Amino acid sequence: MIFHQAFTLNPFQENTYVIWDEKGIGIIVDPGCYTYEERQTLKAFIEEKNITLTHILNTHAHIDHVLGVEYFRQEFKIPFYLHPKDEPLLKDAANRAQVYGFPHYQPSEVDVWYEENQVLHIGEMEIKILFVPGHAPGHVALYFEKEGLLFDGDVLFRRSVGRTDFPLCNHADLVNSIQTQLYTLPDSTIVYPGHGGSTTIGEEKVSNPYVKA
Repeated sequence: MIFHQAFTLNPFQENTYVIWDEKGIGIIVDPGCYTYEERQTLKAFIEEKNITLTHILNTHAHIDHVLGVEYFRQEFKIPFYLHPKDEPLLKDAANRAQVYGFPHYQPSEVDVWYEENQVLHIGEMEIKILFVPGHAPGHVALYFEKEGLLFDGDVLFRRSVGRTDFPLCNHADLVNSIQTQLYTLPDSTIVYPGHGGSTTIGEEKVSNPYVKA
């Protein structure tokens, strides 16, 4: 069995996820914690649940999703994973931090780059890395096929989709990613996005006004 907990953090109301198995092996997805209080809240939860964090898995490198990466790298001595096509966004994150008012942002280095068609085995978790560019050039989604769970960052939201008016975004790519990578998953798949509440693939195929199946 896989357990997960969402934390809505920073002024962008970004969803950070802690995911762990029955043995307490865990990962953190898109750590967006910036303030001392946010970081302590996450740390206290991890300690309370006796979770052994082993990986930082990011869906992409926009500033609201990487604010806490370096904190977790240093505090827990664990590797940071990212898709290589998102390296330009990560390198620009310090500039974005200044623009959006995060003067104490800590830049980070990638420890491991995702590979094409990669499947990660972490504890009892099997995670398929789906390449879903559009909102970001190296955007990925984390698919737990056995459990029917998808952590998809800023690609598909409940009744919405990720923005494509930022640098290096591409709307046609986003639509293609959703139609070919996400809408092909079982309708019962629960989608946990980077902002807002959860939904299912089946719900979005019939109700999303931006991308039809």
